[in-house]
Amino acid sequence: MSSRLVAPLVALALLGGCAAAAPAPAAPAAPDPDRPVVSATLDLADDLGTATGTHSVRFTPDREVCEVVLRLWTNRPTTVRNGNSTELTSARVDGAPVDPQVEQAGAPDGAPGTLVTLPMPSCVPAGTPVTAETGFETTLGDGSTERIGRSGADTAWLGSPLPVLPWVRGEGWIRDPAVGMSGEQVVAEDFRLESLEVTAGDGQAVVGVGDPAGTGPAGPGRTAHRFTADAIRDVAVAVGDYEMTEAEVNGVAVRVGVPDGADHDGDAAVEQVRTELGKLEELLGPHPYRNLWVTIVPGQSDGIEFPTHLQFGSTGSASLVAHELAHSWFYSLVGNDQGRDPWLDETFATWAQAIVSDQFDYYRLDRFSPDDDGPIGAPMSYWDDRGGFSGYVTGVYDQGAAALLEGRERVGEERFDAAMRGYLDANAHRVAGPADVETAFADLPEVLEVLREHGAFDSP
Repeated sequence: MSSRLVAPLVALALLGGCAAAAPAPAAPAAPDPDRPVVSATLDLADDLGTATGTHSVRFTPDREVCEVVLRLWTNRPTTVRNGNSTELTSARVDGAPVDPQVEQAGAPDGAPGTLVTLPMPSCVPAGTPVTAETGFETTLGDGSTERIGRSGADTAWLGSPLPVLPWVRGEGWIRDPAVGMSGEQVVAEDFRLESLEVTAGDGQAVVGVGDPAGTGPAGPGRTAHRFTADAIRDVAVAVGDYEMTEAEVNGVAVRVGVPDGADHDGDAAVEQVRTELGKLEELLGPHPYRNLWVTIVPGQSDGIEFPTHLQFGSTGSASLVAHELAHSWFYSLVGNDQGRDPWLDETFATWAQAIVSDQFDYYRLDRFSPDDDGPIGAPMSYWDDRGGFSGYVTGVYDQGAAALLEGRERVGEERFDAAMRGYLDANAHRVAGPADVETAFADLPEVLEVLREHGAFDSP
């Protein structure tokens, strides 16, 4: 899951070990100056049962477009089963009202669809800015164990609550249907978050995203909390009775939200982040963002990553914290199509986790076989058809990390780690694909050989 590290892996966490020292990485590429620009609002009801919102995205396509496509990932099967859903209430393209065409695209029968098409009156050529505006209402499932939900009227957490623009430069619209199993499928280019305004009760805390940009009154008993971000792919926030712990960790402002009265220690969570982030920065280079938000979510058993915002059931496992933090580089900084190429974030994040958590004995390549465990490079639909999340973890997280570790051993840590940092540098703020991995390791054929042997570049 981009981000989920399941219980069997958490149980294997080892607390010792450090990444090998490596030369300082080159500065990553700058965000695309023509990246989309997003402004949005989220207004949480007093009981946190619903959220109403608005979303505006201005983007400049690199090919002709005749429609605008949006994804409502709140309507994927696992989130709907937990009582969550989102419906559009309005839509406009370039200022003109349009009638949205909503397709199930993997959403359960009777639930709102995940794929929205906004027709345009006429096609526009590449290089022409287009603005799409939507209004929406989201229902939050009480007691949800998913990335979005609430715990009564006390706390709410919202991962991927906004419509997502699934446009990838050089490819166009990505319309793959949602799968039934857990795991991320979001694909999006970096966008500039001009403003996200989250409105909540005066006494409620907001665990945010990106950079905090102040608060202001929003009517009787209500406060608006504003956030911005220079380059980000997705958002997540949390609202409610959270006790906030703040600290600076290696120049990163870390803010941890713990539900009031929960059996969790915000200071201990910050120290866990401090320890694991230090190891990861030694391996991968400086953390890509100046702010990091962490929400402790009741009912979750592991962790889920979003750019600049992580959700955890608990931060007690060093390897779990390392895994989710590693996604700051793999998926947040260097994006990928999480439905088509999930290994490009989960394999790489597990590899980094294994190094900083000293899990080399567990991630041994002789434990895995592409015939038995499936090809590393298979899409989410393959793993869904094959039996679900546990097989996905074995085939992509575990086998993939083992293959990268084997390649690293064959060529030596210094050469491998330099190539990995080169991959991060070359693909920062992009949506990378398997060909970009081949390019990054072209001078290390032993690495590509082991990846090919285990199906990293196969897509059944």
